[in-house]
Amino acid sequence: MLPVVRSALGHLSIRSIQQVAKSPRLQKKCDFHDNFGTLILLGGAVFCSVNYTLAVTHYDLHHYVSPVGRVRPKEWKRP
Repeated sequence: MLPVVRSALGHLSIRSIQQVAKSPRLQKKCDFHDNFGTLILLGGAVFCSVNYTLAVTHYDLHHYVSPVGRVRPKEWKRP
C-alpha cells in the first residue's frame, strides 16, 4: 500500500464517516429538477407522440411512399 493511502485510511474511523454522513450541511437540497424533472420529461414525451400521431393521421402520407420498383419507364419514341 502507498504511504499516503495508508495514512489516510488510518485517520478515518467509522465514527467520523457516520458524522460526515449525518451532517446537515452536506445534505442535498431539492432543486428544480428534483421537483419537476419527471413531469417535464413526461410532458415532452406526450407532446412529441401527439405531434407525431397528428402528422401521420392528418397528412396523407401514403402518397409519399417511395415508388422504387413500382414505376416503369415509358417506351421512348423518336420525334
